[in-house]
Amino acid sequence: MKPALALAALFVVSAAAQPLRATSCDEVKSDIAKKLEAKGVTSYTLEAVPKDQEVTDGKVVGACEAGAKKIVYKRGAAAAAAAAEPSKP
Repeated sequence: MKPALALAALFVVSAAAQPLRATSCDEVKSDIAKKLEAKGVTSYTLEAVPKDQEVTDGKVVGACEAGAKKIVYKRGAAAAAAAAEPSKP
């Protein structure tokens, strides 16, 4: 029994010693974009904003940089931005 208890204690200690993974915002946005595109969503934007910033026109769909930022999804924003750009001759 003692070896099993020692092994269990080792797992607990090693898991607690590892810091939370600080995932980059680009990586999180890429993962979210893949899921959206798999569902057929085409017109959207994903923006990383500070966690303290109030979100009024969008939906928080993720977090990154160890919770320092949040990912905001805006529906249809990509199409509006593309329409606002001047066309090239």
